Amino acid sequence: MHEVWVTVQQEFSDLPDLTQFTRVCVRLLVAILLGAVLGYEREYRGTGAGLRTHMLVALGAALFVLVPLQAGMEMDDLSRVLQGLISGIGFLGAGAIIKLSRDREIRGLTTAATIWVTAAIGVAAGMGREATAFLSTLLTLCILGLSHRNTDVKKIPESGSDEPGAMSERTTDK
Repeated sequence: MHEVWVTVQQEFSDLPDLTQFTRVCVRLLVAILLGAVLGYEREYRGTGAGLRTHMLVALGAALFVLVPLQAGMEMDDLSRVLQGLISGIGFLGAGAIIKLSRDREIRGLTTAATIWVTAAIGVAAGMGREATAFLSTLLTLCILGLSHRNTDVKKIPESGSDEPGAMSERTTDK
């Protein structure tokens, strides 16, 4: 039984002291909190990706940088982790975008961009740049607030128009 306990202790040795444990907890909780703030805003607006999605994106992004930093990964190697993260978030954001061909509308661009920014905020929190993460969240909320005062206008080529390259305006609010 003693050997089992020693093995369990060794498996959890990545947080060797209270300082390191606190640091990891603060970074992950900041990422979750800031993701929740943005997710609440998106959920309040009735978009597809809401509170849980944004919290998970921020937490995942924070973990993707926090774990390699704890393992002693060099910054050059960490840049490759970030490249993969950015690509993966791009795919997730693409899933939030819907093209409604009948109405010639594109919806979800703002939500996709918010998912992308949420991942960046998670990265900032995971790297210990909590002030940058908070400021970025505040700026994102300001931008989202402005975008609801004026609806987004997407110009989509008009089919069957008399004029080549004629554009029609469609408004969306999400």
